[in-house]
Amino acid sequence: MTLQQQTQTCADTVRVRYEDLHACVRELFTERGIPPRRAHTAASALCHGDLQGFDSHGVFNLSRLYLPLFASGRVDPAAEPEIITDTGACAVVDSRRALGLWSAAEAMDTAIQRAGQHGIGLVSIRDATHFGCAGYHAARAAEQGMVGIVASNCGGQRIARPPLGALTMLGTNPLAVAAPALTDHPFVLDMSTTVVPTGKVRTAASRGETIPPGWLTDEAGNPVTDPTAFDRGLAHLGWLGGSPETGAYKGYGLGLVVELLAALLPGANLGPAPAALQGDGGPHGRDDGIGFFVLAIAPDLLRPDGSFGADAHTMFDSLASCPPAAPGDLVRYPGWWEAERAFEHHHRGVPIPVHLHRELLELGLPDTRPAGDDQ
Repeated sequence: MTLQQQTQTCADTVRVRYEDLHACVRELFTERGIPPRRAHTAASALCHGDLQGFDSHGVFNLSRLYLPLFASGRVDPAAEPEIITDTGACAVVDSRRALGLWSAAEAMDTAIQRAGQHGIGLVSIRDATHFGCAGYHAARAAEQGMVGIVASNCGGQRIARPPLGALTMLGTNPLAVAAPALTDHPFVLDMSTTVVPTGKVRTAASRGETIPPGWLTDEAGNPVTDPTAFDRGLAHLGWLGGSPETGAYKGYGLGLVVELLAALLPGANLGPAPAALQGDGGPHGRDDGIGFFVLAIAPDLLRPDGSFGADAHTMFDSLASCPPAAPGDLVRYPGWWEAERAFEHHHRGVPIPVHLHRELLELGLPDTRPAGDDQ
């Protein structure tokens, strides 16, 4: 990022104390009937995006996604998820439209408990709602010394076309894997199986920015750098890997893996279904009936010599010690920089775009600044 870009970014954001941001979101959820403990977890899951730099999955989605879910009745704030099948190590749960920001965290905590008894714990969820950052839920396992894997489909919402296809069939289908690594810097891979999630396109549009070539293409396959073209139906989201010639089938294949594990397994709504064939080529359907795949693995039960943690430290320390190709660069692994940003944002405040800050003030965010903020 150039100095000019840094100056522009600083001028276009307001730093907000994390505690104030979290309290505002928590209160908005409790006002809509979410029990206090669940609201606290849900607020942590949502604010996690802003804390770690995934602003496309943070409070940007509060008015755009979550509050409308309550207003339309598509989230049931009083829902009590029901266990449909329980084999000890594994369970299938009907979420009953509970707030996904909470229910996915609860599912991971349950998986962790089961893994502590059986070595692995799998919780497969149907009839769920949007859960924010997959990495937040996977990282709960890493905090307990375990490996966490989380995936979600988009229910009945179709956003991306199969390679060479004319109709959208799948969602962005995120996948996250987390594990202990270096101290206070867990490994956390959090990714959509499309080249980016739609939230990154929309946050760029809200800021009036252009996007890199490769995120969107037009009907002829030409790159589109105007993010507003997506919601105007003039551009399509691509898969990881780019074109079929450069590896799009890898991203598409991962998207199908997520659909299989997260939706087909528990009996959630599917993207590839007869209703998908009624589309017009653009995104369609609603993200109702989402499915989650939540897995925790307890390495200390599977490797009773207790050496997993030491070996993980050796592995990730070796990666971090790799000399850079260019002087001044640092070789790091997924999750490192996110942890660094979280430390900074806890200390200096969370940067919120000015237009979004105004929106949050109207929702009840106190107009306070972190100590030392000179904006």
